[in-house]
Amino acid sequence: MKKLKTQDEWIARAKEVLPAAGFGNFENDIIIKEGNGSKVWDEDGNEYIDYLIGSGPMLLGHGHPEVMEAILKQLPQGMTFFANNSKGIELAEEICNAVKCSEQVRFVSSGGEADMYAMRLARAFTGKDKILKFEGGYHGMSAEAQMSLSPSVSVNFPQAVPDSAGIPENIQKDVLIAPFNDLEFIASIVSEYHDQIAGIIVEPLQRIIPPLPGFLEGLRKICDSNNILLIFDEIVTGFRLAYGGAQEKYNVTPDICTLGKIIGGGFPLAAIAGSKEIMSHFDQSSVGKDKWLMQVGTLSGNPIAAAAGLKTMEVLKRDGMFAKLHQRGQEIMDCMSECFKRANIHHRIVGDPSLFDVLFINEDVNNYRNSIKADAKLNARFNQGLRKRKIFKASAKLYPSLALTDEDIYHTKEAIKDTVLNLV
Repeated sequence: MKKLKTQDEWIARAKEVLPAAGFGNFENDIIIKEGNGSKVWDEDGNEYIDYLIGSGPMLLGHGHPEVMEAILKQLPQGMTFFANNSKGIELAEEICNAVKCSEQVRFVSSGGEADMYAMRLARAFTGKDKILKFEGGYHGMSAEAQMSLSPSVSVNFPQAVPDSAGIPENIQKDVLIAPFNDLEFIASIVSEYHDQIAGIIVEPLQRIIPPLPGFLEGLRKICDSNNILLIFDEIVTGFRLAYGGAQEKYNVTPDICTLGKIIGGGFPLAAIAGSKEIMSHFDQSSVGKDKWLMQVGTLSGNPIAAAAGLKTMEVLKRDGMFAKLHQRGQEIMDCMSECFKRANIHHRIVGDPSLFDVLFINEDVNNYRNSIKADAKLNARFNQGLRKRKIFKASAKLYPSLALTDEDIYHTKEAIKDTVLNLV
């Protein structure tokens, strides 16, 4: 029998056919072979507790039996149609029932697409061109989204800095950049450019940085006073912070929101949602050719993704699911904090119990420029220590899932304690 390929062999093969030996998402030094429940296994058979969970979608864990049943039921009925299907319509109905700003939904395949169309929709609706975004905010890979995502140099606001080659210089003039959590600065920008700004796009929880009290409410008031649309990027926070997302948790309703990750149940699916008046710009018969926003996608509303998302959302609606998720996350946050305090290591645990991480810094973190002051080398050592102890997570995020068991939490805490002891 031919020997199975080792992880090193797969890595060598990847170097030949993939730029930077990867898909552009995660570190290229690990090849995941399998996921089940709260665990993943690499190609060498090493088992890890999974706190990456596909960068968020697998909130119920890998291979949840009810989700698998829904997928297997749909598969023989058809994998994709490029036409309306009942599962997609049901999913749209459930999103509209759950998400406060949503009266209608348009499906796409990725969160980056959804954010791109949301910004374009704001321009179509208002007739204005500029978009205001926040330094460090992630909204996909469009030219606008790649402005000041992770700038290596600090420039004066509201100047935008492109984070990628291949972006035309003229895009910069239509993107304004502001510091997250600074209402006074945003008000000053809007006072100067209010007649040019179509929308303000924001992650309500920016990466892992929470909004300060009153910040989102202040954005809502500024937008209302200046004919600007407020866009919540809820690709990550939708159906994670609460069933109704950040809109429910923070009690602030945007004009448009984008959703992804969890609504596809692990398959490629995302959505733009808003009022019927705003969403009518996707309907040429309603607004006419000049105001129509063209959108077509081969896999938009894919029935398998919709079936997986519907079942995932059905499970999330059950009593106690979000309380359980937050309890699991809070246990880990508390353990981290206790261990670092005991070791006299300066730190901040930043985020929400459903999505958080530690930053090695001795000041509060309210925006991107605060966050990049953190000790990156210590962060790398901490993450390497956790990986060595079979904890699988991203470098700057930890996603708890509902598949975590008591044994997983115990092992995670022991891994954190042991890693911290070796940092001192």
